[in-house]
Amino acid sequence: MKRTFFIVGPTATAKSEFAADVAREIGAEIVSADAFQIYQGLDLLTAKPDASTLAKAPHHLIGTTPLHEAMNAEKYRRVASRAIEEIHSRGKIAIVVGGSGLYIKALTHGLAPLPESDPKLRERLNAMSLDELYAQLAQLDPEAIQKIDLKNRRRVVRAVEICLLAGKPASEVVAGVADSGLPGSAIPATGVFVFRDREELYARVNQRVEAMFESGVIEEVRAAGKVSSTASQMIGFREICQLLDGPADAGSISQCVAAIQQATRRYAKRQLTWFRRQTNFLPLNFSLLTHNEAMKWISLRMLSERRKALGLVHGDD
Repeated sequence: MKRTFFIVGPTATAKSEFAADVAREIGAEIVSADAFQIYQGLDLLTAKPDASTLAKAPHHLIGTTPLHEAMNAEKYRRVASRAIEEIHSRGKIAIVVGGSGLYIKALTHGLAPLPESDPKLRERLNAMSLDELYAQLAQLDPEAIQKIDLKNRRRVVRAVEICLLAGKPASEVVAGVADSGLPGSAIPATGVFVFRDREELYARVNQRVEAMFESGVIEEVRAAGKVSSTASQMIGFREICQLLDGPADAGSISQCVAAIQQATRRYAKRQLTWFRRQTNFLPLNFSLLTHNEAMKWISLRMLSERRKALGLVHGDD
């Protein structure tokens, strides 16, 4: 597969807007790597790119999955790889843009061959308390205890499920894949890790959440209908549902806004840490550049990488 360019980084950095401008400039197409923008609906809550941004270049995997459908990294890897292959078949450059680290790693490194979820087993595990799940995982896979977020019930359930279905520790199953991924599962990748100075990033997060509420995110969540367990993990969804279950007075709304702002800032911090540790993409601080300077830098980097891939240059430019 041809080399694919990645623009990754935390939420509220304006990745989508920059990527759309770059794609328009060089005739590329964008593949989203956002675990929640892939869902149909809840456009405000998931901060989907607006119509003017989407019109700048073809976008893929935004608003393509029904809210009631479960989504995971392997499903994403399959549909994203297909989209990238189709873009390349048209002679275009594919730009993967997003902040969902596991989805991005699924493309760049591939995934271990994990067993499919078993509905009956999952139902039994879901009925167990978190303490019971922890105790069972400690028996089945002591190593996993050190690696996963034990407060994340969904991940603990999945780890126990993998142990039981595979007949061996989940950490051993995951470690069975080489760094380069399974044959055909990983894609040649280069890219940039974009970020902003912390104070600026946090201010942008706070402004985005306030704008969501001003634009009607409460009514958007009220009208959402059936939502899958994965879609319900969207930041702000649980908080707004709790708001809807109680008296929606000014005090409770402001508390909800503050809670979502805090949760989003914490998420952005985790994303920053993840991308610094898990990728070797070149860092690019948007706080130090104008929009045009950043766009030019990324465009030149992409064209340089493409020339190298075509054998037109040797070494670094």
